[in-house]
Amino acid sequence: MRRILGIESSCDETAAAIVDSGRHILAQRIASQDEEHRPYGGVVPEIAARAHAERLTPLIGATLNDAGMTLDDVDAIAATAGPGLIGGVMVGLVTAKALAMASDKPLIAINHLEGHALSPRLADPTLAFPYALLLVSGGHCQLLRVDGVGRYRRFATTIDDALGEAFDKTAKILGLGYPGGPQVEKLALEGNAEAVRLPRPLVGSGEPHFSFAGLKSAVLRAKEGGQFTDADIAASFQKAARECVIDRSRIALEAMEDSGGGITALVAAGGVAANAVLRGALEELAEERGLRFVAPPSPLCTDNAAMIAWAGLERFETGQSDPLDISARPRWPLDPEAEPVRGAGVKA
Repeated sequence: MRRILGIESSCDETAAAIVDSGRHILAQRIASQDEEHRPYGGVVPEIAARAHAERLTPLIGATLNDAGMTLDDVDAIAATAGPGLIGGVMVGLVTAKALAMASDKPLIAINHLEGHALSPRLADPTLAFPYALLLVSGGHCQLLRVDGVGRYRRFATTIDDALGEAFDKTAKILGLGYPGGPQVEKLALEGNAEAVRLPRPLVGSGEPHFSFAGLKSAVLRAKEGGQFTDADIAASFQKAARECVIDRSRIALEAMEDSGGGITALVAAGGVAANAVLRGALEELAEERGLRFVAPPSPLCTDNAAMIAWAGLERFETGQSDPLDISARPRWPLDPEAEPVRGAGVKA
């Protein structure tokens, strides 16, 4: 039985976990930074990096204690090496390097997006390659074909903002505080989703890419107009976002089928995949296309170290590891061969 220690510090969650090859999370600890960032309505990189530096080492020690283990009992150490806020990524990766050197264990540098991409396989042992993946988080919104560990083909990305960012900005406009996604989802339950006419960017364009900047601006105008309740704005925004995602996903699934087929599941991962309304719509789309719908449990959707440990284990089982001089990366695409999307800039 292989055991991997995982470390995650790419944004505002300091996390450590130990996962074994039987798909058991032996221990996991997450130190949230919500209180530190709440006054600013979003993540402040300098504050995040400082908090990671203060919390990570004792958090790792506590996680090992929870599992009744020492570093001698793990087979390798996996850590997020990007993409993310570079200060936080460096804290986690440097800590992992030190532990790997001190314990003479292999280091596995993990792409944070691959952690999300493979996390459904930790929760569902029946999920086999290839599958279609909707990766939706605060910084990323992509549709990919996952053919295996390290084998990803991107079919769509956002040309401006990620869906999670749109949720957070909507929450800030409505004065709901941080983190915004769950707050918008909760308030939307009290509103009329038909009350506010909001745009559906790129719907009907025939291309699978995403755009949410115009939707955010429309939410701001609706709030400033003073004609609608916050609950109606939240519900209308959530419906517009859902329809955008489903329209884009349907087009991408058709393209994946035309490019070789074999897809048996539609998988959602990332923080926004915890949204119940979006999950329900994706499940309906999967059924329409004759696919299974798979999403990890909500705790595995948000940033966590169990997904990093699992991605590390998947790589370790194929004999992969990384040198101790590997660098942290603020940007790291899952599909480096994907063509740039017109208008997307660095977010492509």
